[in-house]
Order: sequence, then C-alpha cells, then structure tokens
Amino acid sequence: MKVQTPSIVRSLFPSLLWEIKTTDKVIYLTFDDGPHPKITPKVLNILAQFQAEASFFCVGDNIASYPEVLQEVYHRGHTIGNHTFNHLNGWKTKDKTYFENIEKCNQLAKAKFFRPPYGKIMPTQIAYLKQQYQIVMWSALSYDFDKTVSEKECLTIAINHTKQGTILVFHDSEKAKKNMLYALPGLLEHYAALGYRFRKLGE
Repeated sequence: MKVQTPSIVRSLFPSLLWEIKTTDKVIYLTFDDGPHPKITPKVLNILAQFQAEASFFCVGDNIASYPEVLQEVYHRGHTIGNHTFNHLNGWKTKDKTYFENIEKCNQLAKAKFFRPPYGKIMPTQIAYLKQQYQIVMWSALSYDFDKTVSEKECLTIAINHTKQGTILVFHDSEKAKKNMLYALPGLLEHYAALGYRFRKLGE
C-alpha cells in the first residue's frame, strides 16, 4: 500500500504539486471523481460543520449529469479541479485524445487545477498541460476506495500521514463513500482540536 509517493519520484517531477510548503497548521483536503448527487452534498455539509474548505477534482461526465451539485460546490466556496471528462488513464491514452478529453471537461469545470486520474500522466502530457494548469498530485492517499481497508483503518491512515501542508485525497464516489464518510469527520475533528485549519488550493 503506497500511501505516500516516494520522495525520489516527487523530485523527478518538480513542476507537479505534491504538497504545500508551510509551517502553518494548514491541511489541504481534496476529493476526486465527483460530483455525486447524494455523496457530494454530504461531504459539503461535513466540511461546513468544521468551517473547512476543500478542492474537488471533478469528472466532466459527472458535471454534465449533475450540474446543480457542481454549482453547490462553487456556492459553498470550494475550489473546482479538472479530472478529465471520462476519468482517463494518461498512460493508456494518446496525448491528443487525452488533451481533448481534459478540454471537454474544462468547458464545464472552468478550472486552473488538474489532477490526472490514478495519478498516471506521461512526461509529454505534463509538458503540455502545465502551460494551462497547475497539475496537482498528493502527499497522501486515504485509501477510502479500497474495499480491503476498513472504516477505522481508513481514518488511521489519513491521520497518520497528515501534517502541515499535506494534500490528502478522498473520493466523493459510490465506491469510497462508506470509508470516506466515516474517516472525513474523524480527521476533521482530530486536527481541528489540534488547531489546524482546512484550506482549498489556490488561496
């Protein structure tokens, strides 16, 4: 289980955003694969309880299906990111197709941040996309999507791998909802008690 990306990999791709360098007690929560008509609103309500901001990397096909949910994310003051229109794997997609799919998503998302699905992106894709987007990876994965990980294990993983400037990945998706909806409030409560704030990317 690779919760964190090895530092040697990060150093090979310095233009990608892996974490926010800061000594302040700030954590950057991110959510991939939404918007979802039932799950995303629950996430928004949990965040609101802790006055937490977050960044949502949205799949264009889901935005097209649930535009009102995306508008609610905007309305609540969170950041929207591009996650391709069809959740494409950059390693398995021709560059032209990949770029067109991202642009199709951005017609709806109007984002300046991009996260490659699965974290898989080619150097040629990085070189092209970084002209328009800040490409965002992560400091740690919560593994909320992993069916072999229990709710409590998901919370433990998230807490143990979070510190100042961490970019942490959750998913507002059907597959991840059980673990995520358990771990998210637990993480927020834990770090809020320690004086941490939760901020969106781009502040």
